Amino acid sequence: MHKPGEVKNPGGLDRLNRRRFLSSALASSTAVSMMSAPAVLAQGRPRAVVVGGGAGGATVARYIAKESEGSIDVTLVEPTRTYYSCFFSNLYIGGFRDFSSIGHTYGSLAAASGINVIHDWAIAVDRDAKSVSLAGGGTLEYDRLVVSPGIDFRPGSVAGWDLSQQNRMPHAYKAGSQTQLLKAQVDAMPEGGVYCMVAPPNPFRCPPGPYERISMVAHVLKSNNPTAKILIVDPKEKFSKQGLFEEGWQKHYPGMIERIGPDFGGDKVEVRPETMEVVVDGEVMKVDVCNVIPAQMAGRIAGEAGITNDAGWAPVVPHTMQSRIDDNIHVVGDASQQGDMPKSGFSANSQAKVCAMAVRGALTDSRVFPARFANTCWSLIGTDDGVKVGASYEATDEKIAKVDGFISQTGEGSDLRKATYEESLAWYAAISKDIFG
Repeated sequence: MHKPGEVKNPGGLDRLNRRRFLSSALASSTAVSMMSAPAVLAQGRPRAVVVGGGAGGATVARYIAKESEGSIDVTLVEPTRTYYSCFFSNLYIGGFRDFSSIGHTYGSLAAASGINVIHDWAIAVDRDAKSVSLAGGGTLEYDRLVVSPGIDFRPGSVAGWDLSQQNRMPHAYKAGSQTQLLKAQVDAMPEGGVYCMVAPPNPFRCPPGPYERISMVAHVLKSNNPTAKILIVDPKEKFSKQGLFEEGWQKHYPGMIERIGPDFGGDKVEVRPETMEVVVDGEVMKVDVCNVIPAQMAGRIAGEAGITNDAGWAPVVPHTMQSRIDDNIHVVGDASQQGDMPKSGFSANSQAKVCAMAVRGALTDSRVFPARFANTCWSLIGTDDGVKVGASYEATDEKIAKVDGFISQTGEGSDLRKATYEESLAWYAAISKDIFG
């Protein structure tokens, strides 16, 4: 799910080094701290704890540490030693990238920024005591807490599916082993087989992501299994970049892809993992691969902290990304309910910089500038056929509000599409360095 000079982005893409970073991070085993007992925190400095080390959380931690110049004690809690970005994971499925290229470790972040990186699960937040409990038994006290846990899946949103079935019918919407599993299943499909995607309802992580994935699966099948079919079962009437994707599918993969929307039962689906069947409005279909992407909500720890609403998301104050429920907690990235911004890696990185500035201002009484945000989501449809959509945003009292935007147009020439794809590669290299150092 991979995400220009056309969008004003203070501190963002236009200030990033676009050169590809070299994968030479220090080994996490020597640069990253481990936690199995209560932490001994630096005396006298205000404490910022960040839960979640993805595009949002790692950016927040890095920018708080960098811009406070060591005056804030920063701890990042992240259970995995390697973060695999969901954005650009589709290109791995399509054969355009190696799996290692979407993996990022925390050694450089810890060594260069002085951040205490703890590889453990945050399992509870005591908002009265202002502390975070860890699965390993430790407790972290904070003056400000930033929660950036990404997404979890809403139970029961797809009849017949739950997490116990994710190996048979993978979601691959949290990148890592699930991404590898889905690619292996696609590569192993029988000749003339059927790949089915159960697409998610709004809102969900990376709105163009499922349809870029369809494109990448089609790219693989066109080369290796040209008589195979792709079926999209979709509860939504329309989707992001729909005209661009449908034009691209007709150009690159004619006759291969069929979409069933809500008018034909796309919102009435059941899956049967044991028999590899999909039931659409009562009609049973046998499939060979079934990629189930369920309805989504904020990552579990946000709910455990008591900062989510009835919809399962964490509402925030746009100017600071503070929780509307607890002023001492901030929420960035996919877990937040913030207004007009899509849930994307670019958005999370943009929100994280606003959040870091707000945390630094609160803890050190330093100047805080007006919040500005930006996002671009790139998608690859076929070889050198890249498209994008994006916008700039400002904070209002009610929401993060869209100011202006842009989108690729149907009928664009091949040179422009290739340039758009190459732009996305430069962005991925730059944002990876901006997040992880």
